[in-house]
Amino acid sequence: MTEQNHSDEDLYAREVAAEQRFVDLVHARLEAAARSAQELAREGHNRARLGHEGGLVERDAMVYQAARRLATLDAAHEGLVFGRLDLDPELDDEPRYIGRLGLRDENRDTLLIDWRAPAASVFYQATAAKPQGVVRRRVLRSAGTTVLGVEDELLDDSVETDLPILGEGALMAQLSRARDRSMHSIVATIQAEQDEAIRAPLKGVVAISGGPGTGKTVVALHRAAYLLFTDRRRYETGGVLVIGPSGVFMRYIERVLPSLGETAVALRSLGEVVDGLRAERRDEPAVADVKGSARMAEVLRRLSRQAVPGAPRHFRMFYRDDVLQLGGKELGAVRRQLLSKGRRNRQINQVPRALADALWRQVRSERGRERGYADFLDDLLSDDAFVDFALAWWPAVDGPTVLGWLRDPEVLARVADGLLAPEEQTLLTKSWAGVPEGDWSVDDIPLIDELRYAVGDLPTRVEHGERSLIGTSDDDETPTREEVTTVADRLSDRPGWSPPQYRVEDDGYAHVLVDEAQDLTPMQWRMVGRRGRRATWTVVGDPAQSSWPEPEEAEAARAAALEGKPVHSFHLSKNYRNSAEIYAFAADYARRVGLDADLPEAVRSTGVHPEERTVDDLAAGVRAAVGELAGAVAGTVGIVVPHARRGQVQEWLASWPEHADDAAGGAEARIPVLVGLETKGLEFDGIVVVQPDEIETESSTGRATLYVVYTRATQRMITVREG
Repeated sequence: MTEQNHSDEDLYAREVAAEQRFVDLVHARLEAAARSAQELAREGHNRARLGHEGGLVERDAMVYQAARRLATLDAAHEGLVFGRLDLDPELDDEPRYIGRLGLRDENRDTLLIDWRAPAASVFYQATAAKPQGVVRRRVLRSAGTTVLGVEDELLDDSVETDLPILGEGALMAQLSRARDRSMHSIVATIQAEQDEAIRAPLKGVVAISGGPGTGKTVVALHRAAYLLFTDRRRYETGGVLVIGPSGVFMRYIERVLPSLGETAVALRSLGEVVDGLRAERRDEPAVADVKGSARMAEVLRRLSRQAVPGAPRHFRMFYRDDVLQLGGKELGAVRRQLLSKGRRNRQINQVPRALADALWRQVRSERGRERGYADFLDDLLSDDAFVDFALAWWPAVDGPTVLGWLRDPEVLARVADGLLAPEEQTLLTKSWAGVPEGDWSVDDIPLIDELRYAVGDLPTRVEHGERSLIGTSDDDETPTREEVTTVADRLSDRPGWSPPQYRVEDDGYAHVLVDEAQDLTPMQWRMVGRRGRRATWTVVGDPAQSSWPEPEEAEAARAAALEGKPVHSFHLSKNYRNSAEIYAFAADYARRVGLDADLPEAVRSTGVHPEERTVDDLAAGVRAAVGELAGAVAGTVGIVVPHARRGQVQEWLASWPEHADDAAGGAEARIPVLVGLETKGLEFDGIVVVQPDEIETESSTGRATLYVVYTRATQRMITVREG
C-alpha cells in the first residue's frame, strides 16, 4: 500500500472518529432527555395521590406527555444523527448537524436540528448550482450508535476551505444496499425534487406522480412526518390515515414513520379501512371490475331499501268487530313512508307507530272507533304478536348483513336490473357462492362501507316524550304526550329493540395519504373519501401502472372524494430503484405494448441485463432461476406468478429443501410467491417472473400489471416461460 493510501485511510479514520465523538455526545443528551421524561411520568403518577380530581387530571396529562416523548426518543436511536452542513465561514463557522429529531444541550442551545425544521431544509435543497451558503454536505452512515463511515459532497468550490471530501456519495451507497422485508427511511438522502413535495403547502391536496422507483411512497410518508412536526396538535388530534394496496405492502412500510419518531398514524390496507373488518383475499380481476364499478353505488342504494329477506310478509289481527291485515301492498307503502324520512336504521323506533297507523285506517266499526287511537295504540303495544312482528319485519341491520342479501340471485337480479349485465350478475353470484359468511374479499369492503352509510346507525334509545323518535300519526288525531310516552315505555327496554351496538362511527381524519392511488376503484374512492371530508390529502400514483380498466370513471370518483380541494402537483423524475439495465427492459416493454408510461431516468447501472428463458420443464426452470438469484444477491428474491398458478408454485417452493428456510413466512419471506398486483409498491434485489404472457392476459389491465412486475427488481431479473 502506498504512503498516499495510508494517508487517505488515516484521514478517513480521523474524520469518522470525530463524528463518533459528536454522536456519542448526542446520545448522552438523548439518554438525559429520556431520564427527564421518566421522571415526569413518575411525578405524574405521584400527583394522583393528591386525592382530588385535579390531581388525576394533572397525572393523566403528565403521564401522556411523558409517554409520547419516550416513544419518540426510543424510535429515534437508529441513525439518530445522519447529516452535517459546513457553511461558508462568513455565514457560520460552526457545523450544523441534522437528525431524526431535535435536541438541545444543557444550555438550551441547539445540538441537533430536526430534519423537518425549516433550518434543515437547506440540507436537502442545496445543490452545486445553488449551494445556498453550503460548502460541504456530509452524510453519516451508522449502525445503532456507531458511525461506520461518511459520504461527502462539495457544493461550493469557490470558498477557500481545508474541509476534506470523503466517500463515494451517500445516495449511491444507499441505493446499492440489499433489500430486506421492510422499507427504510430516506431521511439522509432526500433529493431536492423530493424535498419540495415533502415541504409542500399544508392545505388542500398534494399529488405526487412519477414513474416506477422514483420514491413516491417514501416521499409521501416523510410528508406525513413533516405535517405532524409542523402542526402536531391538529394532526395528532384529528389523526393521520395512511392507505395502501395490500397487507403485504403495509407491513413493508410500517417501520418508516416510527423510524422518523412518529407513531400516531393509522396504517391500513384497502381491506382494513372499515373499522372491525379485515380482508386480504382478492377477487379475480373480472369480479373486481364489477364490484369496483360506480354502478354498484346505485345497486347498493336499491338494496338498502329492500324488504328484509325472510321477514314476515303478512300480519292479521282481530280488533273488536274488525279484521285488520297488513299484506304486501300495505307493508310496501309503510316501508316507502319510513324510508322517505331517512336511513332505515334511524327509523327503527318509528316502525310500531307507522304500522299502527296503517292498521288504524282499517278500523271501520263503531265499537272499534269509539275508544280512539290512543287506546288502540296501547292495545297494540301490549300485544306480543304485534311487537314480535314489528321486530321481525324491520330489524336493525348492518352493512355485512345487507350485502349478504345479494347471495340470493333473485335479490341481485331485482336490484341490479338495468345496471349490471346478466353475465356480470353471474360473476358476483359465483364470487360469493361457497364462501363462508364473513369471509369478505378486499373488493367487498367498499360495498359494506357503502351499505353502512346507506342503512345508517341506530338511535341509542327511545327518549320519553320525544315525538320525533316514534313518528306521528297519519290520521287527523295528534298523539298526546301520554301516548308517546306509552310507546317509549313499552319498547325502550324490549330485547332486540334499538340495540345500541351498531354505530356508523365518525371517520373523519385530519390527513389522508393514499398510495398507489391509480389502482383505486370508484367504490374504493367513495370509501376513502368518507374518511377525509375535512382532511388535507397526499395522493400518490402513476397512471401507467393502473389496474383499473376505466380511468375516466375512477377520475370522477377521485374528484368527488377530494371535493374541489386545491391541488399542488409534484412530479418525480429519477428512478432510484432499478438498475438502468432492468428499467430499459421494462421501458421497452411499455413502449412495445402501447402503455402511455412516464419513463424516469435510472440513476445507476450494474452491468447485469435481465434474462429471458424458455424451458421445457417449468418447475425445473423456476427452481434453477430462484437458486441462481438467491445465491447472487444478499436480499430478497420475489417469485411473481399468474393468479391461477400461485398454489402450484407455492407447492413447488415448499418441496425444494434448499429454499425451505427462505420461503418460511409467506408473503414476508425472503423468497415470497406473489401475484402481480401484490407486488405494488414493493421491491426486491432479484425477481423471477413466471409465465409473463399469462400475467399479461389474465385481466383487461394485464399489460400495466406486467409492467409493474418488471420494475420491482433492484439488481437481477429472470423471466421463465414454458416452451
